[in-house]
Amino acid sequence: MSRPLTFYIHIPYCLKRCGYCDFNTYTPGELKAGSDIAEVSTGYIDLLIAESKIAKGKLQASKPIETIFFGGGTPTLMEPADLGRVLDSLKSDFGFATNIEITIEANPDTVSKEKLAALRGVGINRISFGMQSAATHVLAVLDRTHNPENVIKATNWAREVGFEQVSVDLIYGTPGETIEDWRATIKSALALPITHISAYALIVEDGTKLAAQVKRGEIVIPDDDQTADKYLIADEEFSKAGFNWYELSNWAKAGGECRHNIAYWQGDNWWGLGPGAHSHIDGVRFWNVKHPTTYKKLLESNDSPVLDSETLVAEQIESERIMLAIRLPSGISKASLSGESLARIESYVTAGQLSAQSWEAGVVSLTRSGRLMADRIVREILL
Repeated sequence: MSRPLTFYIHIPYCLKRCGYCDFNTYTPGELKAGSDIAEVSTGYIDLLIAESKIAKGKLQASKPIETIFFGGGTPTLMEPADLGRVLDSLKSDFGFATNIEITIEANPDTVSKEKLAALRGVGINRISFGMQSAATHVLAVLDRTHNPENVIKATNWAREVGFEQVSVDLIYGTPGETIEDWRATIKSALALPITHISAYALIVEDGTKLAAQVKRGEIVIPDDDQTADKYLIADEEFSKAGFNWYELSNWAKAGGECRHNIAYWQGDNWWGLGPGAHSHIDGVRFWNVKHPTTYKKLLESNDSPVLDSETLVAEQIESERIMLAIRLPSGISKASLSGESLARIESYVTAGQLSAQSWEAGVVSLTRSGRLMADRIVREILL
């Protein structure tokens, strides 16, 4: 295996399901009525370690791990010492790169300064807080339970206990969010001691509480033009504050880029541990069973939790390369595209969605306005 190796570790537990969320997560009540997180998650760390041993058996010639990402769910509901056991097992089996990046997602309401210090103590060195918005009425629509003031406390605590890389996630385009609300959220985020910001347009996913509310007409999704305006406002304000755009929805101060996510965008190898986790190793994609109970039964029976897999063909690999590369400032080499594809997208250079300077230098690269049309440009390339 020649490519760098990363691990994603899924923690599928939340205290409450947010109205917009369609991730593979479960509340205690959904798993076992009346139980708490400690009860439903008992033994889960041992299952992750057992799956990591399967990975070790299949990746005998792997390079040391470059990045690890604890996602969810709410990983900070787990005890830091237990997360540390997973890390110790991975380090023993694979080895860690000297500059390994280990990230954890966090709900501001589920951490204390002591817990953050313990997370830092087991080797986690990057943390991403789910801020979403600074407006309480926007958080209410999203079904987020945290107090915006806790984001201020949590990010400051994180820096005080030694996290050099601190990020926040924002969501824009929520029903009821005005331009003024969004500007206030941006201002609040930029006042935090952070090195990274992710900002995503709200997507209403089928099957969620939010989708049902939209269908019943209880709330109305804002129009696309307003949502696009919010992206442009965010990019302008982030840039002025020293946060550079390095992927369609991500901005960072120098050195604050998330290397784990960059590995995804570059098509590197990653192994996903946990129910529903996806993996990609040398052109083969595979994914685990989704439900924690099924995942547990398989591993306790010494069976693989993999549900299915596919070997990517050349056309899929090329399509994914283009879809991911267009999201990055480095763009796509014109030499890697056909003459027909280049002819179809040349009008976007004239219209200002593709950088004329980059085009002359042999690169297809999005401008700020072009980022709003990334999907359309990709479709033109792939016709």
